[in-house]
Amino acid sequence: TELSQILSLLIPLISLLIQIQCLTVVKSQPLPLKQICSNVTGNFTVNTRYAVNLGRLISSLPSLRHHDNGFYNITFGDSGGKVNSISQSRGDVKPEDCINCIAMAGKRLVTLCPVQKEAIIWYDKCTVRYSNRTIFERLEIYPQASITGTRNFTGDRGGWEKSLRGLLEGLKDRASVIGRSKKNFVVGETSGPSFQTLYGLVQCTPDVSEEDCSYCLSQGIAKIPSCCDMKMGGYVLSPSCILGYATWRFYDPVNIDEPSSVPATPSRPPKNETKSVTQEDKNRGVPKALIFAAASVAVVVFVIVFLLVFLRLRRKMKDSEHQHEKENISMDSMKFSFSILQDATNHFSLENKLGEGGFGAVYKGVLSDGQEIAVKRLSRNAQQGETEFKNEFLLVAKLQHRNLVKLLGYPTEGTERLLVYEFLPHTSLDKFIFDPIEGKELEWEVRYKIIGGVARGLLYLHQDSRLRIIHRDLKASNILLDEEMTPKIADFGMARLFDIDHTTQRYTNRIVGTFGYMAPEYVMHGQFSFKTDVYSFGVLVLEIISGKKTSCFSNEDCMEDLLSFAWRNWKEGVALNLVDKILMTMSSYSSNMILRCINIALLCVQEKVAERPSMASVLLMLDGHTLAISEPSKPAFFTHSNTVSDSSSSLGHNAKTSNYNSNTELYPR
Repeated sequence: TELSQILSLLIPLISLLIQIQCLTVVKSQPLPLKQICSNVTGNFTVNTRYAVNLGRLISSLPSLRHHDNGFYNITFGDSGGKVNSISQSRGDVKPEDCINCIAMAGKRLVTLCPVQKEAIIWYDKCTVRYSNRTIFERLEIYPQASITGTRNFTGDRGGWEKSLRGLLEGLKDRASVIGRSKKNFVVGETSGPSFQTLYGLVQCTPDVSEEDCSYCLSQGIAKIPSCCDMKMGGYVLSPSCILGYATWRFYDPVNIDEPSSVPATPSRPPKNETKSVTQEDKNRGVPKALIFAAASVAVVVFVIVFLLVFLRLRRKMKDSEHQHEKENISMDSMKFSFSILQDATNHFSLENKLGEGGFGAVYKGVLSDGQEIAVKRLSRNAQQGETEFKNEFLLVAKLQHRNLVKLLGYPTEGTERLLVYEFLPHTSLDKFIFDPIEGKELEWEVRYKIIGGVARGLLYLHQDSRLRIIHRDLKASNILLDEEMTPKIADFGMARLFDIDHTTQRYTNRIVGTFGYMAPEYVMHGQFSFKTDVYSFGVLVLEIISGKKTSCFSNEDCMEDLLSFAWRNWKEGVALNLVDKILMTMSSYSSNMILRCINIALLCVQEKVAERPSMASVLLMLDGHTLAISEPSKPAFFTHSNTVSDSSSSLGHNAKTSNYNSNTELYPR
């Protein structure tokens, strides 16, 4: 990056052309990138309290006072007709242009969405959204939209994807650190194959945390392969964050150290001056001057390159040392003494026992500072061997996602195998969906939130984490719920690492998992891939909707498994017969969304592996804004054994299970 910047100074004409192109774009008639009119919170009519407050809001936008961060949170009205709004300009936009863009966007939005209580519009320079619900200090990834150019990159695909992802991941990492004092706005550039430079920008709204900012941008980066494949420019837009890239600089220069200052535009190259010279000057003076100039340029370029190489090597050495120190500090902070864990669990007493699975028991503990923990204590004769134990610890310790259970540590002494996790008071999902009393707490909005959270957790495992992971034992008892009913995927003892560039399935002669959730090609032939988890996800969605277990589903007098029942009713046009009777009595019941989720679940459990969607496609379908849903084909049916039940443990559900598992190996990276 430093070298390209210095070399660009040697070619002022190209810089000038880029500046002219940027000015042309800025001065052109502005059009919105995208607007979305949402029906989630309902509509309003003319002269209602909400309509009046919305009009007051829009009329107030042109008179907003300048804020340094370009962010505005405005509310009009009370609870009966309250309008909450968030507006933000891009970090490189001048103050006067910021207010003008927000005022224009608000006026345009109410024209495009005349009756919806919730709407959002993205312009190139600003974003405006409003709703009758609370939207401030809340991470909002959806609705998500994308805009792309028309030109495709025709060079090296691998080089393009590597450069683009590296650029955006680097900007994401900087956004929550450098960006917080710069309007959460970060820009950057990188060299790429067959083109000079690739430019990018990211920005989050300042009301979300650093963690939420990083998560929002990760979701945007994950969408690029499906929305912007090989396009030479594009945006991914969410309410809480935006990201964009192009092969030209589409933003104004931003100084890293002083956000209020902008580097001067390179001046136009001076015109060649001519003068009369003698024949002797032509024969002697000019060649000497050229030789001197060329030698000077060569020396300068050599010194610059040498300094760049030296500084880059020194930076890499420091970064390596800092990373090593950071990892050591992180690992040290995860160590617990065995005696501390004994005291926290009252010596692993029965009163503190949360549940027991095939690999051992889980106990609730309270540390001396009051922090609640869950301690997984593997029995000495557990079929989960040393490999699975190390597998779970190494995998979970490296995973950081809101929909994955958080590993807090491990013991530093003793011979027992213990893992310390965050404590989740609502324990596991199966406690709710399979219990007629607890199930009353799961209204449709909560169930839909759980479905989406599990999907995002799987997408992280399959695509966005540093390690690509197949869970292989996704089921209701391995989905834990926190106090806000946010789902967290647990139990990675059976997980498998996958090669980063591997797209086909693998084979194993050691089958692990839980009958009913395992894909048929895995049970019968030992074939597994990311689509193995997709199949399990589809089964889980049907269980969440029906409140019935897949392995013991009954329909009055005839015994029928859950997949067969769902498919038969889908083909007969009465798919809502599948819905949990408790759910149908609730006011939040949404037949359209439930039918959509049943459709997605049936797509996930199709017999042909290639026809099952990826988790990225599943999230797009759940979103409902960007992807139509195809008709599913017949699921793969096979007999479920009633003698085999769950094979692995959970962190908080009192279910005794029998084992169907074996040792597993890690694939080398």
